[in-house]
Amino acid sequence: MKYDVADLSLASEGKRRILWADNDMPVLAAIRERFARQKPLKGKNVSACLHVTAETANLARALKAAGANVVLCASNPLSTQDDVASSLTKDFGIPVFAIRGENRATYYKHINAAIDHKPVITFDDGADLVNEMHLKRKKDAERIIASMEETTTGVIRLRAMDKEGKLKFPVIAVNDAKSKHLFDNRYGTGQSTVDGIIRATDYLMAGKNVVVAGYGWCGRGFAMRARGMGAIVIVTEIDPIKAIEAAMDGFQVMPMSEAAKVGDLFVTLTGNKHVIRPEHIRKMKDRATIANSGHFNVEIDIPGIAKLSRKINKGVRRNVDEYVISGRKRIYLLAEGRLINLAAAEGHPASVMDMSFATQALQAEWVVRHEGKLEAKVYDVPLEIEEQVCCLKLRAMQIAIDKLTPEQVVYLASSGEGT
Repeated sequence: MKYDVADLSLASEGKRRILWADNDMPVLAAIRERFARQKPLKGKNVSACLHVTAETANLARALKAAGANVVLCASNPLSTQDDVASSLTKDFGIPVFAIRGENRATYYKHINAAIDHKPVITFDDGADLVNEMHLKRKKDAERIIASMEETTTGVIRLRAMDKEGKLKFPVIAVNDAKSKHLFDNRYGTGQSTVDGIIRATDYLMAGKNVVVAGYGWCGRGFAMRARGMGAIVIVTEIDPIKAIEAAMDGFQVMPMSEAAKVGDLFVTLTGNKHVIRPEHIRKMKDRATIANSGHFNVEIDIPGIAKLSRKINKGVRRNVDEYVISGRKRIYLLAEGRLINLAAAEGHPASVMDMSFATQALQAEWVVRHEGKLEAKVYDVPLEIEEQVCCLKLRAMQIAIDKLTPEQVVYLASSGEGT
């Protein structure tokens, strides 16, 4: 296949969305302009398995401007914006293999099409592309210079592979960049999760008991936004440090078994499996609503809930399925348990993804410069890349900061001065 999208006639609307997002992505635009002059990725085959959105389209454009031969496939069956996929293919000459709502077989057919591109650099959001090369396309893994991983769930998988000695090529944990945690996970996920829930349900947050499963960067962001809209926020955690932090931030903290009794809305943001299970569903009130903002749809035990239900009413509202439990108790599951911010909304705002994708683009340049010098392990993003992206963002926001004086530089580098 040369490409596989839903409908090329959607391209004109997709192009408008891509260019609109580009207006709010000045850092990536500046990098794209430099890339167009210097061509740091000239001749390199690049395959990206990411959410096919207008923001991702601008990353793909930057990589192409750098001289790369780029192919894009979806990292989630429900996150693809079909008009964007069509425009990238038709207007920007970047083949896309992604159709919103594609089944599992098509999803993996598209991933394999991206591997057929014979990439030497890959981008991943959830590690499905990397995992496929490690399990079924091992020969293709041999040519990879490095891969960039965008999300918490993917980094968890890749660090496990690294620890087990199974990783076949270097991977950069872009998700773990400090700027990414703060800007993307906290502010991006926080706002876009609220956006997806409200679009799916027309829900009033004020006065509701909102249960946030997980107080990592994404959980912090969503808890902050929910409280800002008047919700009574309850946090569930397994990490004692994060639990104390949530309590000190002013949130109620309790086990899910207790939160299940009082919650009106439950949102999982953990990167783990079966955080909400049938034992919790049994305790929930009628018309409790459940959503997931983690990468995979395993955070909620959907098969377990289905087994518990006497009836399932699909599509009672767009992106809402009704599970009828014992008696007349109804539980509402949003977006089939997939990422609510992308399945029911448009994902993070472009200004947020500007920093994340700028980091991705610069990281691709960095791995080419270090080709052959990296081991098959997980690397953190170099500090100089983080600082470069943040400085560019501050400049775009017209914010100036102080610089160390020569005296301060000496003081911070010495141990002689004290009281």
